[in-house]
Amino acid sequence: MPSQLSPAVVYDPTGGLGSREVAARAPGPGEVEIDVRAAGVCHSDLHIVTGDWPTDRPLVLGHEAAGVVTATGSGVASVRPGDHVVLSWFAPCRRCRKCVAGQAWLCTGTQAVANTLPDGTTPFTGADGEPLWPYLGLGAFTRRLVVPESAAVKVPAELPFGIGALLGCSITTGVGAVVNTAQVRPGESAVVVGTGGVGLSVVMGLRLAGADPIVAVDLSAERLAVARRFGATHTLDGAGTDVAAWCQEHLGGVDYAFEAIGSPRVVETLPAMLTSGGAAVLVGMAATDATGSFNLFDLADQGKRILGCNYGSSIGERDIPRLARLYLAGRLPLDDLIGRTRPLSEAAAAFDDLRSHTGVRTILEP
Repeated sequence: MPSQLSPAVVYDPTGGLGSREVAARAPGPGEVEIDVRAAGVCHSDLHIVTGDWPTDRPLVLGHEAAGVVTATGSGVASVRPGDHVVLSWFAPCRRCRKCVAGQAWLCTGTQAVANTLPDGTTPFTGADGEPLWPYLGLGAFTRRLVVPESAAVKVPAELPFGIGALLGCSITTGVGAVVNTAQVRPGESAVVVGTGGVGLSVVMGLRLAGADPIVAVDLSAERLAVARRFGATHTLDGAGTDVAAWCQEHLGGVDYAFEAIGSPRVVETLPAMLTSGGAAVLVGMAATDATGSFNLFDLADQGKRILGCNYGSSIGERDIPRLARLYLAGRLPLDDLIGRTRPLSEAAAAFDDLRSHTGVRTILEP
């Protein structure tokens, strides 16, 4: 039976962004009910609102969140009521060839990207009983939700909910891009283009890995100042600097160039920033039909690589607790990643902040 109605932020392809009253059914076998305490506002949500990633159904938005387990369905063994959890949006099936090979971020059995639960259904209904669908299998911009067990990752109770929310996507993606996808080694050089939540997490990951120098590029002086605090040794204004020319002139090219925006135009400039044998790492998510072009001779002749990066090549149940422990040990300055906290009712304003590059990361509290 559905629960009591509560407000949610919903994107409807016919009506746009708005607030709706929604209810979530009780958890079934292998499912977990969560009381959401904090949710981050990410560009992946904005891609839905702007139409970059089209949808044919109304979606409860939100895909990076933290909360408390309130109930579990039969067969759930990894969490129990009262546990604090981070929600991992890419809930793996744990059975496909990629999962068994230890590459859960490439799971071929997940239904998260189809915006459903693993069985193809939704836990949400609106006030008139119509189905509303969970964005990336979560739909975290509401108070109560139901997710598959593999999406609920237990973390220490002392972890702040706002920090936990960001571990669900931006931090895990950014740090993972460094340590998992690129496998950066101490002393290697890097440039990070785009210092929003994910880009700043890349900067943090680079400092954690011992990279040097670390060059941060953005259009926002505020974000570049934060990047300095997070470990960037150099900052460049992307509007007034030829970044590729700067990297070649001052560093002889960098070992790694990370793009954390999802802009095809910017991605095309990455290989020119690299030294021979370097790698461009595509962390930002572009529109679904976006394409780019590269100098193919340069790539082959100089042994340069282009690495795709989905979710930081991370396994949520392995990497999220690890990052939580690093934060609690004082090795990841994640508090500086939160720009402001807003009530759920101000979600539209939070999206405006994201569009205008205002602040760092916004947290919504139901």
